[in-house]
Amino acid sequence: MTASSDAHQRPRVKMKPKSNARAIRHGFPWVYANELVTDRRTRKLAPGTLAVLEDEAQNPLGLVSVNPDSKIIARMLDRDPEAQIDQAWFAARLSRALEMRERLYSAPFYRLVHAESDGLPGVVIDRFGAACVVQPNAAWAEMHLDMLTAALADVTGVEVILKNAAGRTRTLEGLDDQNQTLLGETPAAPVPVQMNGATYMADLTGGQKTGLFFDQRENHAFAARLTGQGAKVLDVFSHVGGFGLAMLAGGAAHATCVDGSAAALELAARGAEASGHKDRFTARQGDAFDVLDALQKEGESFDAVICDPPAFAPSKQALEAGLRAYERIAKLAAPLVKPGGYLGLCSCSHAADLAKFRNASARGIGRSGRRSTLIHTGYAGPDHPQLPQLAESGYLKAVFFRLD
Repeated sequence: MTASSDAHQRPRVKMKPKSNARAIRHGFPWVYANELVTDRRTRKLAPGTLAVLEDEAQNPLGLVSVNPDSKIIARMLDRDPEAQIDQAWFAARLSRALEMRERLYSAPFYRLVHAESDGLPGVVIDRFGAACVVQPNAAWAEMHLDMLTAALADVTGVEVILKNAAGRTRTLEGLDDQNQTLLGETPAAPVPVQMNGATYMADLTGGQKTGLFFDQRENHAFAARLTGQGAKVLDVFSHVGGFGLAMLAGGAAHATCVDGSAAALELAARGAEASGHKDRFTARQGDAFDVLDALQKEGESFDAVICDPPAFAPSKQALEAGLRAYERIAKLAAPLVKPGGYLGLCSCSHAADLAKFRNASARGIGRSGRRSTLIHTGYAGPDHPQLPQLAESGYLKAVFFRLD
């Protein structure tokens, strides 16, 4: 069977009358389950099946992957309904993504693929030199993982490719949570990553997500500019020392990193040593809320405090509780900032937009009795491009305040 005839054999799925086909035409990449005609034939499609998406008048809109078990029932893969999803198709998208990263970064440490924004829906790929970590967070990507792996190795020349299967998104897609080495040997030790003058230790097999959060690179750099020579800084929810190590590299006299994970703090300490800042680094393990409260009772104060918590509002249902948590963090952190010092607060919750997060942060600072001015708003770096039609692709917000 030829490629063209194969395309004509694909199932066709149709949007409901009055559904928003215009949004799909204008670049929105998802079709929700309540927007698609889900007859018996559609419900029987295996998760990840490729199909031609049609509007209510049966005009083709493009090639989609279908997962009847997901609230995102269809993901746009290609505007050409007859496109062939083969190794060459993956290679073209990977090459386009790689070209921009190589232009932006002098070393091969970055997010190589940011899902829909790079034309690979649900796929995240972080690069660590000669290794890549892939998160195939959609059923279609799992189904085509061999092709993706082959194309990735061919385009980048990496020697190790790991599959990270952790995360809420794979669960929503009905996928397993089994990590796997797809190419080469599983790394036996953390990978050193140089960013902003600091060395971070990335655990590609046992760490959170892919091992390092590249998205905060620009915000780390801004925080480092706030902490000139002699500054005493606090990095809360530090993971492997994200803000703390960058601020030490920027000239801070001492950094205290707080996290609930002993393993993450051990990597932060190793990063501080590798960066030449071992004697100016302290780790403190514990629940962040409890540690912030304890530090205040101990009479501690800092020139800069940064809080980068996990997603407190991962869904619309969790939004109100998440905003209260962000407000509480700000209320607990603000008293630890010296007069004239700086407080940086971050959110990776796409359900909490910038205005809601900023307002919750300002309320918390106000409730602590401190007055503030907002001096900077930061986002993810350019290796995490945003798809304008998809708010979820611009999930990261960082707000920096100066406190009186």
